[in-house]
Amino acid sequence: MPQPALQPASQPQVWRLIPFLAAAGARQMAVDSWLLEQHQLGLHPPTLRFYGWQPAAISLGFHQQRYPEFWQSLRWNNQPVELVRRPSGGRAVLHQGDLTYAVIASGFSGSRTQAYQEICAFLIEGWRSLGVELTYGAAGRGYIHNPNCFGTATGADLVLPNGSKLIGSAQLRRGDAILQHGSIQLAPDPALFEQVFGTAVADCGISGSADQIIPALTLAAQSCFNIRLQVEPLNQAEWQAVSVHEARFSVKFL
Repeated sequence: MPQPALQPASQPQVWRLIPFLAAAGARQMAVDSWLLEQHQLGLHPPTLRFYGWQPAAISLGFHQQRYPEFWQSLRWNNQPVELVRRPSGGRAVLHQGDLTYAVIASGFSGSRTQAYQEICAFLIEGWRSLGVELTYGAAGRGYIHNPNCFGTATGADLVLPNGSKLIGSAQLRRGDAILQHGSIQLAPDPALFEQVFGTAVADCGISGSADQIIPALTLAAQSCFNIRLQVEPLNQAEWQAVSVHEARFSVKFL
């Protein structure tokens, strides 16, 4: 009797991996926003990227209107600390000594919390491969009164066994398309953090550089999302398209 033909294994979906980029905050937010817009229109594949903020910056959540006035004149390493607005929600984040990730994709089912957890799975798996166990935070609604994103940990955030928050994430949906980006605290300057938020920075006790962490998280993303990543930097035409959006994310002072 003839044997039934074997069904071909499904091919992993191809996502774009944009290499690490250090740039000003408004530019980074413009990149994330543009990628989401293009993905929603069906003009761009799902994307994973990691980036840094240069110079240091404070990012405000999209709806965050109140913040200390002195943030407008902060300096670090003889440069102004930029103040920018994220396209996503949440509280203020100091971007200095951190690593930021962004996932732009679609097809995540369920509630916002379920989508967060489906995306955060690669962060948990990647850090586990580095010997670090992470769990979800559990802050109540009171977190909205704290201007510091890293002052509390919600169900969208990842914390260490000692309770310290390592990764704070925020999300923006456009139809079926999702932008989720977040800050991974690696080596924040304690003096700057205390100057900004008036409290000591939590000692996460994490060692490791972006050069070690990014490959681990990249491998975990391929496993968790069942994807194949194709490295592709932004080209000149894409940078030109992104530049149109930058001014939207710079916080203007009166």
